[in-house]
Formats: sequence, structure tokens, C-alpha cells
Amino acid sequence: MHDWFATPPGRYLLAWERAQLDLAVANIFGFHALQLGLPELDGLAANRMPHRWLATPLPAPGAHIVTDFSALPFPAGSLDLVLLPHSLELSSDPHTTLREVERVLVPEGRVVICGLNPVSLWAFRQRRAHLYRRLGFGKSFLPQEEFIGYWRLRDWLRLLGFEVEQGRFGCYKPALSNEKWLHHFDWMDWAGDRWWPILGAVYFLVAVKRVRGMTLLGPAWKASRTLASAPVSVANSSSLKEASGRNELIKRISD
Repeated sequence: MHDWFATPPGRYLLAWERAQLDLAVANIFGFHALQLGLPELDGLAANRMPHRWLATPLPAPGAHIVTDFSALPFPAGSLDLVLLPHSLELSSDPHTTLREVERVLVPEGRVVICGLNPVSLWAFRQRRAHLYRRLGFGKSFLPQEEFIGYWRLRDWLRLLGFEVEQGRFGCYKPALSNEKWLHHFDWMDWAGDRWWPILGAVYFLVAVKRVRGMTLLGPAWKASRTLASAPVSVANSSSLKEASGRNELIKRISD
């Protein structure tokens, strides 16, 4: 997507995503954060974790790690935050990538995802361009063909034990390649956010990894100490005298 992000619609989309990411990650705390792909977007710039990495599938400027997203080189439960800016759309196996993200996240860790919305003006132009290409003319507006719908992605996350904390859509301007014409439609961002919010060209969501059914157990010595200090019934002095008298009477009768 490197070349496409240099185009007017690419810069427009990148600016919106950068603003959303800065707001979302600024107050997510922990020690280790990872961004998968898209070196053009520094999604962790506003985050304050001491260890932040950028991983890419191929060597790229600014990348700290080169790895397959479906086999991350991190132990289970070791990351506090993972960013996926269009990483699932560009992955050959998005299901495995998402499962791998769930594996490396700590309980209550967060995943932040950006994706292109298949129900938008941009996606409609992309499908139309795909039809034209089959007829021998026309070219793509977007850099990829595969889209993962917002509600479909929420279902995937729910099945993996994630809970979506926030989600929104953005970039409501028409699918135009001319920057001057894009500026003419600035009003559509305000109107779209208010009147047709699910038709934005891109969506953004934050989900937290929930681990349900966990019970925290205390040290074993605490249980023994509780048992040792439990109250025990003790007979009083009058009961002891009555029992002694009965035993003496029974002894005399026997004699």
C-alpha cells in the first residue's frame, strides 16, 4: 500500500487513521506494544510504553522485526498492545493472524484494528473497477481486493474471547483521486458521521482480551492457619461436675 498512501485519497485516509490511533493508544498502559505492518503510519507515536516495536513481513525502513504475522516471535501472554492497521486485509490468512495476536496478548491486553469498509462509496468504486478490468479497461481505486466487514470482524473477535470497547467509521468523502475535488467535499465528513455513520470508507475498533472463569487462589498456608484458629466447643465446669457425679453413683451401685 506504500504507493497508494502517497495519493490524495491515501493521504486523506492515513491522516484520519493517525488521529484515531493517537487518541486510542495514548491511555493504554503496559510495557510492550507491537505494530504489525504499515510503516507509513507510526501508530504507537502517542503511546508511552517503554518497549514499542514495528514488525513487517518484508524488510522495510523503520522496521524492528521481520516476521510472518501468523507466527509471531513472542511468548504467549507477553504483549500489552497490538496494532493491526490493515494487516488482516493484507494477510494471506487473517484468521491465523488474529489467533496469533490473541495468543501473545496478556489478559486484559488490547488490540487496535483499522480496515477498509466493504459497505462504502470507495468499496463500490473498487467493485465497479474490478468489473471494468474483466472487460478489458479501467483500473483499481484501492490497492487490494479483499475486504473484511466490520460486523464480521466483531464476530471473529468475540469467538476468540475479545470484547469490543469502541468502534467507529470515518472518511465519508467520495472516491475521488483529485485532491482539489476531495477538499470540495469536506462537509461530508461531518454529515456522514452524523447521518450515515456505517458507510465510511474505513473503520476503526479497539478490543480487549477477556479471560473468563479465572479464580485467584491464595497460598496454602493461609487455609491451614484459618483452620487452626477456628473455634472449638469446650464443656463448662458444671457439666463436668454432673458427669463426675453420675459416674460415682454408677460405681457405688455396681459395688
